[in-house]
Amino acid sequence: MAAEAGVNLGQVVAVLGAGIVAGPLFKRLGFGSILGYLVAGVIIGPFGLKVFREPQTTLHVAEFGVIMFLFIIGLEMRPRRLWSMKKDIFGLGAAQVAGCGALLTLAGAAVGIPPVVAFIGAMGFVLSSTAVIVQTLEEDGEIATPAGQRAVAILLMEDLMIVPLLAVVALLAPAQSGESAVQKVLIGLGALVAFFIIGRFALNPMFRLLSRARAREVMTAAALAVVLGAALFMQVGGLSMAMGAFLAGVLLSESSYRHQLEADIEPFRGILLGLFFIAVGMSLDLAVVLSEWRVLGLILVGLMALKAFGIYLVARLFKARPREAVQRAALFAQGGEFAFVLYAAATAADVIDARENAVATAAVILSMVLTPVVLIGTRRLLPVIQPDIDGVEAPDGLQGSVLVIGFGRFGQVASQSLLARGVDVSLIDLDPEMVRDAAPFGFKVYYGDGTRLDILRASGAESARLILVCVENKDTANRIVELVKSEFPQAALMVRAFDRGHALDLVKAGVDVQLRETFESALAFGGQALKQLGLDPHEAAETVADIRQRDSDRFDLEITGGIYAGVGLLHGNAPVPGPLFNPRRAPKPAAEPDPAPATSG
Repeated sequence: MAAEAGVNLGQVVAVLGAGIVAGPLFKRLGFGSILGYLVAGVIIGPFGLKVFREPQTTLHVAEFGVIMFLFIIGLEMRPRRLWSMKKDIFGLGAAQVAGCGALLTLAGAAVGIPPVVAFIGAMGFVLSSTAVIVQTLEEDGEIATPAGQRAVAILLMEDLMIVPLLAVVALLAPAQSGESAVQKVLIGLGALVAFFIIGRFALNPMFRLLSRARAREVMTAAALAVVLGAALFMQVGGLSMAMGAFLAGVLLSESSYRHQLEADIEPFRGILLGLFFIAVGMSLDLAVVLSEWRVLGLILVGLMALKAFGIYLVARLFKARPREAVQRAALFAQGGEFAFVLYAAATAADVIDARENAVATAAVILSMVLTPVVLIGTRRLLPVIQPDIDGVEAPDGLQGSVLVIGFGRFGQVASQSLLARGVDVSLIDLDPEMVRDAAPFGFKVYYGDGTRLDILRASGAESARLILVCVENKDTANRIVELVKSEFPQAALMVRAFDRGHALDLVKAGVDVQLRETFESALAFGGQALKQLGLDPHEAAETVADIRQRDSDRFDLEITGGIYAGVGLLHGNAPVPGPLFNPRRAPKPAAEPDPAPATSG
């Protein structure tokens, strides 16, 4: 028993160590952390150092990383925002799945593969890797861009397609009636309806009740239970676990507990997602690759090239610009984790045999390994987009004692106090129009991207005493903070925070000063409201000062205790429930005689 525990502990140390070394190393080399994790999995897997001999067990556990990843994405997707994406989901997404599926199936049949096998292999490869694509978009900071949102919409459609595809496998199975397939579809639809009803009317009241316990571990356990419970519910209904987690996030996206849920899930998501990619690498059967390398090479290159071609055509059909169409083709050219589910179901139903399953699975895994390389090659081949920077100047050898990054509404006002005292301030902004418009007002603003290390050096970050990050986008601000903290530790760092959750993240990142962009203006606004109602200006100022102090005290509690710590410091308008029964009054004590009057002397 002790030996077995030691082996298991050794495996845990091995996989964590491989991820710790490979992820940052490959990211530093420019290949991205995903390729590092995949290569690490191949090295420690059953066909490498043989640390793990049954990678499928690890893969099943690691899939929870994908589930939690999609839950966090769902938290960012308000229902209205999701509804606004319906054309991309059911139009662009459906067209890409159908078009690429038909193209790959016809190509397989044309080279002599049995039509049924060609269809199953093609449709499995059409379902791109949600984990690879979303992780890539997040690392590149593109998930919130319009192109990134279209990519997410396509992924959602592909997740939905796993249900009818599994039903088709049931139809194609020998001696299998079509009745069971229809039944599975109806069960899936029923599961969706039940899920929305439960999520709509039960989740928020549950978290409201649990928050009263003021116990961080209870909320963390509840968050994990919701994510895994939603995934399990959808799996029982015949749908994908990833879709269940995503929909749970959407249902909680407008909840006041959203930031706390995201903070609770994030550590588990990051660890398990890295473990998922390592497990995928371990699952690569090198024996099949070596024995079938000719066939596998042709299949891999053919599938990726044809799929990329189909994606490009569909993108152009839906009015995407050529550059976005090429980037999407490179990003989606691989197969994904849902192919493992489809191929396993088809093998169990005797629709494809074990050899066909092994070859198809190896092709999918190799395509996932190749994706970071394909993306790097695509970026180098595509021409660099040069913005309209006529009449603007890039920074070069600036020496200001203060560097202000971002000269929008916030940066303009923040810089006034420094300029009023004669401080030597360097200003940079990424918007050429903003740079040009600032000149007539007496400002010398340089054109530069604060997320680039070379631009920061040229802007004088190495000699600056203070760096102010005043950009609007919080992801951009976070990347600048990471660069400044690692490369320019001599400079004090002040950052404009998007909201309270972002402010907490900035404190944990080690910034010297953070300020929520609307906090002080909102306090002043509330103070003016009190004066408008007739309150004495001195009393209004005292009230605003008290609110500011309460907020500061509450923020200090939240740093260690979570978003609900210090809730009692807020002034709320919800009715406070009274006792169920009025307390019995204690008997009135007898009156005591008045004390004798004190005398002097």
